[in-house]
Amino acid sequence: MSASERFSLRPSPEEWRHAWVARGELRDQRFELPAGVSSVIFDRARLVNVDFSDMRFADFIVERSEFDGCDFSGAAFDNLTMGAGLRRTWRGDRWPQSVFRDCVFRRTRFAPLTSFGNVRFERCVFDRSRLRQQTFTTEAEFVGCVFSGRLREINFWGRPMKDQAVLGRERNAFTGNDFTAAELDYVAFKHIDLHAQRWPGPPGYALLDRVTARVRAVLPLVETWPDEKHRKEARFSLEFLAGNAVEHNDDHAVVSTLDMGRRLPPALREELFEAFRGTSSSTSPG
Repeated sequence: MSASERFSLRPSPEEWRHAWVARGELRDQRFELPAGVSSVIFDRARLVNVDFSDMRFADFIVERSEFDGCDFSGAAFDNLTMGAGLRRTWRGDRWPQSVFRDCVFRRTRFAPLTSFGNVRFERCVFDRSRLRQQTFTTEAEFVGCVFSGRLREINFWGRPMKDQAVLGRERNAFTGNDFTAAELDYVAFKHIDLHAQRWPGPPGYALLDRVTARVRAVLPLVETWPDEKHRKEARFSLEFLAGNAVEHNDDHAVVSTLDMGRRLPPALREELFEAFRGTSSSTSPG
């Protein structure tokens, strides 16, 4: 896109009567919508150092667009599509990718079940953002991003589940991301090189190899517990952990105390986690 291309903001076609369409390039200013408008579609737009902070959007749809150094701190999205084709389709034989570079999402309220689509995040900061219930991330790429605060019910994928031909790739880039200040709560990393990221370490987390062997090694400890409901909870949680590690990450996993069994008393969780970490060499940082 030419840097000299004029930025335009105009009412959308008939099928999006409630939204406006943004095209062209916008730099170094606050983003503004007409009074009474809260829905916008970015189509072949490039926005550089644009301030979206504390704005609220009913709909925010991105297609074939780039955002460089933009600030989304405190922004809130009711419906959010970050890398889809216009009207949820793509044209021709390729699904165009949208890119967010060096953008800040600080205390940003992402819509539950955001449609990430074919989007790439490079060196973005997700600082205490409301990233929860995000399962539609199968085509999203994350490179060199920093995550802090609580992440809940999110799947990250190193391999697109479908549409590989129109994406033009068989793997999603997912490398150099920093989770050291994040709390991971029901967060899954599937077909991702775990050793290419940075993780929170002890006492609450560990990046571990040979997960199935560790499970077998700690089961005798579980069987010494007097309460059957505690034994059942631990067995179920450990088997679930091992199954996911084998299926998705070559028997490696980022493990937390909660993975030992969420309904276990904290003392038992910690006892089991220490035994689990100590069954063979840990690859945890620190």
